[in-house]
Amino acid sequence: MKILFVIPCYNEEFRLKTEAFLQFDKDNLNVHFLFVNDGSTDNTANVIENLCNTMQHASFLSHEKNIGKAEAIRSGILTVKDNPENYEFIGYLDADLSVPLEEITAFLNILQKNKNIKFLMGARLARLGANIKRKKRRHYLGRIFATFVSSLLNEPVYDTQCGIKLIHKSVVFELFKEEFVSKWLFDVELLFRWKAYFPNNVNMIYEHPLSTWTDIPGSKLKIGNFLYAPIELFIIWNKYRKHSSEPIQVV
Repeated sequence: MKILFVIPCYNEEFRLKTEAFLQFDKDNLNVHFLFVNDGSTDNTANVIENLCNTMQHASFLSHEKNIGKAEAIRSGILTVKDNPENYEFIGYLDADLSVPLEEITAFLNILQKNKNIKFLMGARLARLGANIKRKKRRHYLGRIFATFVSSLLNEPVYDTQCGIKLIHKSVVFELFKEEFVSKWLFDVELLFRWKAYFPNNVNMIYEHPLSTWTDIPGSKLKIGNFLYAPIELFIIWNKYRKHSSEPIQVV
């Protein structure tokens, strides 16, 4: 099973763990990385280019202007639309590796065992035996936010914002076809799109509790952004509750 991870990068010159990517690349021939430089103002573009020249299974895309994380990921995914047969699953991963690359192995094992899954999400669930290092303030805000999202979706989603997701090639391009209405909550918007476009296939989404997750300093998302979350969540809910087109059949 070949998979592609899009890695959005904005001013990641000193946060991009190049050695981790290089080591992973040597032992995982079926995983390809597409790094997207989102109009960085530092030396990120050169760091990415040099990294891709060294890795065997990596490529890069560069934007002159910053277009935001959602559109950076969308642009990367759409670059492989004409050759979807190259990858069984396409998704994205945060550049800071708060989700370590080792978690990819667990994702692949799940997909190999359960062919019914078309949308696989990570979940930062603190529990015995797991190493989830998250600031308490962010954790509590996240739980409140997830509760509201679950209520609006009428689905028991635990963690919409975890930075690793994989989506099957049969549905990923439909989900990313249009620009997102939300700048910060595109992960949530993906779930609303899924329920609107594939209402009979909600059971094909699976949340996998991560074994390791670390809150890496330097995140572009600030606490103040949570103040805008209710407004953006309402915009998303209002847009997709009116969705009236015919359900799309999942292959």
